[in-house]
Amino acid sequence: MNEKIKIRKIIHLLLYIIIPLGLGTIVGFLSGSNSGYSEFTKPIFAPPGIVFPIVWSILYILMGISAYKVSISDSPYRTIALKTYYTQLIINLLWSFIFFKFKLLLLAAMWIVLLIVFVIKMIIEFKKVNKLAAYLQLPYLLWLVFALILNISVYTLN
Repeated sequence: MNEKIKIRKIIHLLLYIIIPLGLGTIVGFLSGSNSGYSEFTKPIFAPPGIVFPIVWSILYILMGISAYKVSISDSPYRTIALKTYYTQLIINLLWSFIFFKFKLLLLAAMWIVLLIVFVIKMIIEFKKVNKLAAYLQLPYLLWLVFALILNISVYTLN
């Protein structure tokens, strides 16, 4: 393989990883999620605040790798899969504002349900294009289910 092609592929992959990581970081600062978590009464199973940036970084990296795998495919389902990916990413990023900035905890829980629906749709669409890309999204889906339970618990306690 030509050296220039290898470099382009690496840059392409890095862009797909940097997009969700960068947007997640920006939204975290703008929404106040770094400090807002400590304000709430939390259930006993709630992880410490430091866990969230670590988990989300891992999930955003997996998202980026997964989306990259879809983007390099020549599948006819590629476009709809990527549109679903970007839609769920926007829904994901808006949750932080709903929960932390506006403190609309019940709406935030409903928003996670919407996000879960879109992530399931994304996994289905990704599987049509690249099975590994779909499987890389499973930790994200599991984390969202946990996040929904945590969000409902925080709503109930506050």
